[in-house]
Amino acid sequence: MSTEVSRRDSQRVVTVSDSGSVLGWIVIDTEVGGRARGGIRLVPDATVDELSEAARAMTLKCGFLGLPHGGAKAGVIGDADAGVEEKRRLLAAFARAAAPVLRSREYIPDADLGTDSGLVAGMLAAIGVKVRPRERAAGLSGNYTAASCIAAAVVALGRRGVSVEGVRAAIEGFGSVGAPLAKYLDRRGAKVVAVSTSSGALFDDRGLDVAELLACSRRFGSAFPARYAEGRPGAQLLERSALLELPVELLCPCARLHSVNESNAGRIQADIVCPGANNPLTAAAEACLESRGAVVVPDFVANCGGVLGGTLEFAGVKAERIATLVERQVAPMAESLLNRAADAGMSPRELAVSEALARHDRARGAAESPGVVGRVVAAGLELYRRGWVPASLVAPLAPRYLASLAAR
Repeated sequence: MSTEVSRRDSQRVVTVSDSGSVLGWIVIDTEVGGRARGGIRLVPDATVDELSEAARAMTLKCGFLGLPHGGAKAGVIGDADAGVEEKRRLLAAFARAAAPVLRSREYIPDADLGTDSGLVAGMLAAIGVKVRPRERAAGLSGNYTAASCIAAAVVALGRRGVSVEGVRAAIEGFGSVGAPLAKYLDRRGAKVVAVSTSSGALFDDRGLDVAELLACSRRFGSAFPARYAEGRPGAQLLERSALLELPVELLCPCARLHSVNESNAGRIQADIVCPGANNPLTAAAEACLESRGAVVVPDFVANCGGVLGGTLEFAGVKAERIATLVERQVAPMAESLLNRAADAGMSPRELAVSEALARHDRARGAAESPGVVGRVVAAGLELYRRGWVPASLVAPLAPRYLASLAAR
């Protein structure tokens, strides 16, 4: 078992191997205090390219929110649909090979595609790293991500003078983000007309029954589109790539890297593209859509809710409040960004990246060279992390404090 460290521009790439066979990679984009965090995914086609872009997206999310975290991402090669025991085996093997990086906390893993908080905790336990009780996630990151995505989508639609009620929406990737996003859209009166999984896409212009989609998904997994379509004459089964080109007002890519690219961007009809996934659009595709007047919300803006929600969860805020708090913080930030980008004649992404990186540098500087107030906050945070400060004292202060970081 071994690790090999290389550089990819400014990023550090850790190749994790066992007996010469590559198990996966850890890509560290930025560090704060020598540490970085981000999800660890278990997928059969993990690549350094995708992890590199996802690690940068993590830096941008933290920067956008003003959080003092470095950005990273890891990928383990394996079957995302494997049973729990097989996933545990793969993750434990990866952890043993990458033990120096994980034990030092240079990289702090969270759940991602193909993993959950329980699997991540088990992976760390395999090398003797204990996750403190207050650092154990409740497994609701996808729900929080969906909350920021719906907040950004409502703002983007509003810029066109369109209410979310009655809007036709297509969701690429009916998974941990796409499924709760469908619920949020349905509650607001949108018409979810298409969803997709790895097995294909499902389309019904009259609107899909979201409650039934969720039930089918729980029962049949990624194969549910065909099951849902049985006995429903209006429901059509399509190639999953066809979902992107349907006649809808709102498109939410919640799947994988670069599904919207130069080959299909010219055929996408949605006026609003609001991603729940990291980097689902290539730069050229984004430019193509914006050139015809579509509003493309930067992915790290639309999907930052997972990071923000996880931080609120750590602070002891009750899970039932977090989605609402995420929406309340992200909506005005997204609206301000889109307004200022339009006023400046800039792409929203161009402005968002510039501001997120500047804010990230300020947050890193404040964390690594704190003044008196910063040292007091850091000491209090460590006491809280150890369980010596009750959550009842921290939770009421957390939403306002986190909003103040994002405003810096």
